[in-house]
Amino acid sequence: MGMKFYNSIGPNPRVVTMFMAEKGIEIPKVTIDLRGGENRRAPYCTDVNPSGQTPALELDDGSFLCEITAICEYLEERFPEPPLIGTTAEERANTRMWTRRVDIKICEPLTNGFRYSDGLPLFEPRMRCLPEAAAGLKAVAQDGVRWLDPLIADRDYIAGDTLSLADLLLFAFLDFGVSVGQPIDPENINVARWYERMKSRPSANVN
Repeated sequence: MGMKFYNSIGPNPRVVTMFMAEKGIEIPKVTIDLRGGENRRAPYCTDVNPSGQTPALELDDGSFLCEITAICEYLEERFPEPPLIGTTAEERANTRMWTRRVDIKICEPLTNGFRYSDGLPLFEPRMRCLPEAAAGLKAVAQDGVRWLDPLIADRDYIAGDTLSLADLLLFAFLDFGVSVGQPIDPENINVARWYERMKSRPSANVN
């Protein structure tokens, strides 16, 4: 049957798209119209992902795998080279730790800050939104970037000396933030340098 990748606009599918590009994996893509709400109605939300979110990966047996970290973990096991999560238990645990940290401290509040403010017309009919929390969530995301900045002063990548899922996750969301009025404070010089390096990678330009 073969795998299919259900793609759309937005930072979530971009993480997986970059992950596949870094590994040299080519999987046929099905584009889901996120703005038009295709992800929130049948057949997508009944047959593919009951959460109504993108991306999703259809596996060889016709089953579906959702959630970006789960998809990337699966692809890492199927296509281990080059490693983007790790080759030892210690490396994998370290990557997962940093992926979780940047997700909770930066990516989640940044995204919800957008959904509850600039993105409110799109998201309010589809989910519970808290407009009163938007400014605070954006500030929490900025706090997370400030927290991270000194921690990567002596290394090129988020989880150590090599590119990992943590970098791809954070870059996709920070780049989205830049496009929706949540720029990177230039005082965070280490994160700003890291961002520019990531932006120059070929995978950053893959759709």
